[in-house]
Amino acid sequence: MQSLTRSTPRHLSRRLLTLRPQQSRPASRYSSPDARPSTLAAPTEPFTFRAPDSPLTIPHPEINPYDAAALRTAALEKRRYHLQRMRFAGVGLVLSLLMTAGVVWNVDLDQMGPVEGTGKKIGGLRADAPSGVVETFQGKEVKVLGRGEGKKILAKVEGEEGEVELVETGTSSVPHFPRTIRIPAAGSEEQYTLLGLGIRTVSFLSIQVYVAGMYVRTADLSKLQAQLIHAVNPMASTLIPSEQESLRTALLDPTRSAELWQGTLSANPEIHTAWRVVPTRNTDFAHLRDGWVTGIGKRTAEARQLAAAAPAPLAGQVKAISQYEAEDFGLAMKGFMSLFAGGKAPKGSVMILSRKGNGVLDVWFQEKAPSGAPDESSVAKAGSKSEVRLLGSVGDERIGRLIWLNYLGGEKVSSEAARKGVAEGCVTFAGRPVGSGEGMVS
Repeated sequence: MQSLTRSTPRHLSRRLLTLRPQQSRPASRYSSPDARPSTLAAPTEPFTFRAPDSPLTIPHPEINPYDAAALRTAALEKRRYHLQRMRFAGVGLVLSLLMTAGVVWNVDLDQMGPVEGTGKKIGGLRADAPSGVVETFQGKEVKVLGRGEGKKILAKVEGEEGEVELVETGTSSVPHFPRTIRIPAAGSEEQYTLLGLGIRTVSFLSIQVYVAGMYVRTADLSKLQAQLIHAVNPMASTLIPSEQESLRTALLDPTRSAELWQGTLSANPEIHTAWRVVPTRNTDFAHLRDGWVTGIGKRTAEARQLAAAAPAPLAGQVKAISQYEAEDFGLAMKGFMSLFAGGKAPKGSVMILSRKGNGVLDVWFQEKAPSGAPDESSVAKAGSKSEVRLLGSVGDERIGRLIWLNYLGGEKVSSEAARKGVAEGCVTFAGRPVGSGEGMVS
């Protein structure tokens, strides 16, 4: 048999060729790209932020389809899981609706329009309206004189000599308050001077309700000065800076402020004061009345708690009832509430609560003055649309005193901003010699 030559395989059967051992040499890293080492290892599992044992995943244990108890437990567990998700979704939906409603309610549509501007800074803070919105006061042009602390804002009063000085409130809805107002008294008018002001807000959204400012009869400023100064230093005629700080602390302290104003309103009945309230949105008499009645209720409840904590009377003595539990006080409250039966208080209208020397409370109301009408700081002429009218009076001095304390003293007041504004005004007047307040206003 001839030996196999190099050309022999060509004559052999393909089947025999397949039986020959195949010699394969290892692939080189240069000849096979797949054999090259790689520094990037392919991930074995898809990337996820969820932890391996996350409680949000629904377990899917293997359940015996013939085990009724296991099937019922699994169904209850699945139902509980979906109910919990529905509750969370419902709470989120309700909160979203409440937030949307609060924002819509707090938006002043009257100030929204094609007004261009970037806003004006007031006291280091940017106002919430363009500068053009606050350049008029009751339809009259406003002039600004000076800058910084010495700045004065004046508005021309039609039909009267001179100009009215204005004070910025910090809100575009009611941008200014007059420095002085006039309130009818015994057929004439008496001038009152602004002591301090602030914005009343409600709810956690800080929705603005109205701007409230406290006024003191200009002729009584020296009496109030003496009362405030002697409350800190009985021998002084004015307060030095350290004593002014003590007065500020006392006026803002929940306990000391109530005691100080309680003594001021009771010991000096000849001091005439007033609160000027201007709504920042359309409201009605009932809404304003409910706020004051709620404050009176809180004060009377505190008085009842103090009376209950008093020591028991001795044998044979009758325990004295609180002054707010007497029948005449209840009748006075009914009379006060009846003054606000019906009536609208649109945005920009004025409600004035004036307290006379004998404690009698007068309630005045003035409609929003139209553009070009006489200034709201003075009494409008009879027959005009912005005429000041007397809603009524309350003879019980406790009603007015409780309303005043609800703004000025105690732990919770109707407007903390108003209390701080009044406190700053008191400190300013107490830092001057007694009797200089009237001259400063004139």
